[in-house]
Amino acid sequence: MIKRVYFQNHKSLNFDFFQNENDFIVEEVPITFSLKGNFLILKIKKINLGTWDLIDLISNFLRIDKNEVGYAGLKDKNATTTQYISIPKKYSKEIKKFKHKKVQILETYLHKEKLNIGDLKANRFKINLKKVDFNTLILIQNCIKNIKKTGMPNYFGFQRFGRDIEENIQKAKQLVLGNLHIKDRKLEKMLISAYQSAFFNSWLVKRISLQKDKFKLIDGDVFHDLKKDKFFTSSKITSILEENFDKKIVSPTGLLPGRKVFKATLKSREIEERFDDSSIYEKGYRRDAIVFVKVNDIKYNKTTQECLIDFILPKGSYATVFIENIANKNFNS
Repeated sequence: MIKRVYFQNHKSLNFDFFQNENDFIVEEVPITFSLKGNFLILKIKKINLGTWDLIDLISNFLRIDKNEVGYAGLKDKNATTTQYISIPKKYSKEIKKFKHKKVQILETYLHKEKLNIGDLKANRFKINLKKVDFNTLILIQNCIKNIKKTGMPNYFGFQRFGRDIEENIQKAKQLVLGNLHIKDRKLEKMLISAYQSAFFNSWLVKRISLQKDKFKLIDGDVFHDLKKDKFFTSSKITSILEENFDKKIVSPTGLLPGRKVFKATLKSREIEERFDDSSIYEKGYRRDAIVFVKVNDIKYNKTTQECLIDFILPKGSYATVFIENIANKNFNS
C-alpha cells in the first residue's frame, strides 16, 4: 500500500493514539430535518458498536428489512459515536420499547425522507492523544496551525481497505477483469470501492509531491465549489481561483475511477490518467483533494500528559488521517 504523505516536514511525533470508547468520540452534524413527514429520525448514542451492528439490532427488533433503516454515515466501531438513522414513522410506538446496553436513543424527529448516505453536514470528533510531553504539545499546536492554513490532504484512511489491504486490492482487480465473481453484492461493492480509493490515494501522493508547502493547482483541474456543491473545470489557473482556494471557497478534486464521472483536462489530466482505470464498472466520482479542518479546542492535562483535540471534518473525511497528518506518520498501513 502506498505511503500517505503530508505537507509537514517535521520528524514523526511520538504519542499514543487509541480508538476506544473514552479516547475516540464522534458525533454527526446533521442536516436540517423537516420535522414532518413519514419517517422518524433517531438520534442515537452508541458505545463500541458499528453502524451495521446498529442496523441489525434495530431491524431485528422491529422485524423489518434492513433496507428500511436509513443512515447518513458509517461510524467506527471502537468508539463512542452519536449518529442519526431513519425508520418508517409507523414504527414510532414500537421503537420506544427498544433497549440495549450499548445503545441510547437521545431524541427523535420527523422527516420527509429516508436518510441516505451523505445526508449529514460534517462530523465532530474529540480525540485524546496520550503520552504527550510539553515539547510535543508545542509541535502539535504548530502543526495544527499549518494544517488550518494549507488544508488537510483528504486521503482515505486505512479503515477503507479492510484488514488484508493488499489481498483486497488484488481481489478487486480480479473482479474488474472478470476473473472473479462474488455473490455477495455488498462485499463486491466494498472491494471495488477500496480499489477506487487506492487510485485516489496514489494520485494524491503524486500531486502533493509537486509542491511541498501547499497543494499546487494545475490547468485543467476539476474543482468543487463548496458553497454551491457543484463541480467545474478550469483551463487556466487564475489568481482569482488561487484566492478562492485560499479562502476555502473551492477545493481541487481527484478521481475515483469508474463510469459516468467528470474527468480533468489538459495538464491535470496527464497526471490523472496514470491513476485511472476505464475497466471499473462501478460508478466513479470525484473527491476533494484538500479539506479544511475546524479546530474547536485543544486541551492539555499536564499531570496525565493527555492532549484532547476537539475538531470538525467534512463528511467522508477521516479523523485518523488528521491525526496521521499531525504525527507525520502512517497508522496501520
